Amino acid sequence: MAGEFALIDRIRARVVRRDDVVLGIGDDAALLQPAAGEQLVVAMDTLNVDVHFPGDTAPADIGWKALAVNLSDLAAMGARPAWCTLSLSLPAPDAGWVDAFLDGFDALARPHAVALVGGDTTRGPLSVCVAVHGFVAPGRALRRDRAQVGDDVWVSGTLGDAAAALAQWTAGGARDAALRRRLDRPEPRLALGQALAAHAHAAIDVSDGLLADLGHVCRASGVGAQIDVDALPASEALRRAAADAGQRRVLQAAGGDDYELCFTAPQHARAAIDEIARASGTPAIRIGRIVAGDGVVATTGDGTAWTPARAGWDHFAG
Repeated sequence: MAGEFALIDRIRARVVRRDDVVLGIGDDAALLQPAAGEQLVVAMDTLNVDVHFPGDTAPADIGWKALAVNLSDLAAMGARPAWCTLSLSLPAPDAGWVDAFLDGFDALARPHAVALVGGDTTRGPLSVCVAVHGFVAPGRALRRDRAQVGDDVWVSGTLGDAAAALAQWTAGGARDAALRRRLDRPEPRLALGQALAAHAHAAIDVSDGLLADLGHVCRASGVGAQIDVDALPASEALRRAAADAGQRRVLQAAGGDDYELCFTAPQHARAAIDEIARASGTPAIRIGRIVAGDGVVATTGDGTAWTPARAGWDHFAG
């Protein structure tokens, strides 16, 4: 057992160092030096046990995911990450759990030079809240309200893996390790998002489900979208786990937790985006287009209208 301040000391010993952190963990607040001529981008997400991650998730995977879902928000804005804060609620002051949590957190923070500069620890149900801060050049942030009629709709990576892993865990049967890794350790598409800032009109990360998240872009931009659900990219692991096309469509279009990027861009940017995808090591594929109107219309490959029971995750849905 360790007390609160001992846990804070353990955390402070592990943080990334940056020259723009004037004063980090250990005082009432951090002192940070923003880069000149840059806009500050801030995002925050909370992860609760058995809501955002299964109760049997390894501490290191919780640490990774808590940071990853926030960095994914920065990726969707085309921002470069810099700092973060961490609020950690634990049932008991377990030093071993915190060390393992920090192993995962640090494994993602270090390659992206993300410095943990403060936060809070408290006793309570297992819950993790991270706030991230990054930079973007003025006027270059990717936003939800900039999609234009005629734009292509793109998505990165593959969709449906995390939802399939969660379905397997809920059913209590056989579990695919590759799918579970996508649920536990999503990869924030930072390099892709930063490169897209020069070409894309609008972007969002796919956290609540593709249809729901693309719907947010449509509402913010005052446009509609048409997508082909059979064009959604699927991993081999998902094809094995969900051989039925109908089941796979639901997982990919409405499952969520993928943390891939969905973005819109003018047709003349297709070649540039293909090159950006290759350079970033993150595949991107066109799945539809932005049209006049409102909402997202989904069809299967043969043009048949397709509507799932729900478009995505809603924490407060009845």
